[in-house]
Amino acid sequence: MTVAGPSPRSEPLLWLQLLGLGLLPLEALLLLLLLGASDPGPLPLLERSLCCAIGVLAPAVGLWRLPADPWSLLLAQVPQRGRREIQQRLSALQPPWLLRLASLVGVAVLSLVLLWWCDDHAAVASTFSPVAESPRLVGLLLAAALLALLQWQGQQVVQALWLLSRPPQEVAAVVPMAAAALERTRFSPGLPLLLLAPLRASVAATPIAPPAPSSAGSTAAVAASQPEPPRASESLELKALSLRPEPLTKAEVSDPPGLSALVAPAPAPAPSGPRPEVHQDGDANRSVAAIAVEPEQPAEEQQGTDLDQQVS
Repeated sequence: MTVAGPSPRSEPLLWLQLLGLGLLPLEALLLLLLLGASDPGPLPLLERSLCCAIGVLAPAVGLWRLPADPWSLLLAQVPQRGRREIQQRLSALQPPWLLRLASLVGVAVLSLVLLWWCDDHAAVASTFSPVAESPRLVGLLLAAALLALLQWQGQQVVQALWLLSRPPQEVAAVVPMAAAALERTRFSPGLPLLLLAPLRASVAATPIAPPAPSSAGSTAAVAASQPEPPRASESLELKALSLRPEPLTKAEVSDPPGLSALVAPAPAPAPSGPRPEVHQDGDANRSVAAIAVEPEQPAEEQQGTDLDQQVS
C-alpha cells in the first residue's frame, strides 16, 4: 500500500474559501438595500466615484502589495504556530502575477458595474433598507465596506482555485514559508482560532493477495470433494422404481390370473363348529387339540318332566 504525497485538496480551509461564490447574490442584494436608505444628492456621479475609490480601488492596490493569506477568513485565521508543514508550503506558493492582476481588475470592474446598477435602482428597496432615513454618507460608507469585502472574497476564491489545482509534486518541492516572512509578505487578518483537521488523504489501492488455505480450509475442500448423500427426492424416486411391477412372463400372458380363478373349483366351506385350539406343551414339544364342547343340560330336569307325564 502506497500513500500519495501532500495534496492541497486535503485542506478544508481552501474549500471554505470557495463559499464566497455563493455569497455574491446576497451581498449584491444587501448593497441594493444600503444604497436605498436615502435619495441621491445633487452630485450622484461624485458620490459614486468616492464610494468606488474607498471600496474598490484602495482594497485592490492593498491586495496587490500584500496578497491575502489563504489561511484567513477575515475574522478568524489559523494560528501561525499551529500551521502544518503543507500549509506553510502552500503559503509560499503564489499565483502568477498575470493571474493576480486579472483577478483584481476583473473584480474591480464587476464591483463598479454592480454599484452603478444598484444605485440607479435603489429606490425600489427604499422601504426595506436596514438604515432607512439615514444620511446619504452613511449609506455610501457602508456600501464601500461591502465592496471591499467583495474584493477580498474575489482574490481568495481565485487563489483557492489555483492552489487546489496544484499537483502534490509541486507542493513538495516548495520551501515552507517562515512566520516572519509570512507577516511581511501576506495580509492575514482575524483571530487565531481556526484549527481544522485535514481531510482524508487519498490512498493508492493495491491488490490484496488471497489468504493461504488453513487446516479448516483443507478440511472443507476434502469434504467438498466427497460425494453428497442422496437427497430425499432422489430416495423417493428410487423407492418408486423398486415398487414398479416386473414384466409378465409368457406363461402369465397365456394364462391370466383372472381366468384361472374363474375355472378353478370353489373351495369347500369351512366347518361351522368351533375351531380346535392348539396348545403347545413346552416339555414334550407336542401339540394337543382340545375341542370345546358345549355343556349339556342336567339329567334331573329331563327325568322330572317324564314323571310328571306318567302321573298325569
